[in-house]
Amino acid sequence: MHRNLSGFVEEFVNEPTTMPWGNRSLLLRDPDGNLVNFFTPVTPAARDKFAR
Repeated sequence: MHRNLSGFVEEFVNEPTTMPWGNRSLLLRDPDGNLVNFFTPVTPAARDKFAR
């Protein structure tokens, strides 16, 4: 997602980061300045939590 958006997004708040709770997160600002968080569970525990 980060590579696909690099030519369009002016401000990435955080590069892709794996959070302690198991989600991989990418934070950016949209053209209006709103914070957008793309995330996906990457650890087995996080995947199990979102499988419900």
